[in-house]
Amino acid sequence: VQLQASGGGSVQAAASLRLSCAVSGGNFRMYHGGWFRQAPGKKREFVAAINRNSGTPYYADSVKGRFTISRDNAKSTLYLQMSSLESEDTAVYYCAAGMQVLSAIRNEDAYRHWGQGTLVTVSS
Repeated sequence: VQLQASGGGSVQAAASLRLSCAVSGGNFRMYHGGWFRQAPGKKREFVAAINRNSGTPYYADSVKGRFTISRDNAKSTLYLQMSSLESEDTAVYYCAAGMQVLSAIRNEDAYRHWGQGTLVTVSS
């Protein structure tokens, strides 16, 4: 399974961006989808995830109400719509796919397949 993330860029604070993650080489419907990010000098952290069956989203508290995760199974694509961006959102964003139990949907170690990352820079 291969994941290709895209959509990053440099924006001003309060702007919006949409990240995409194209999944190939497997049945996307079988995978939970997740977005993680790693800011300079920090560990990678959970951002959002979406259930493979119900489509239920899960968010980190820091992005709740500003970010929206979605998936298009017909296009085998995962999305992250980011609004009201803040300088603290500056990071490399990674998409991931996994078949783990639902209780581990926020767990980075539970995701088997990863994209290459796309850089988001927010200036204030």
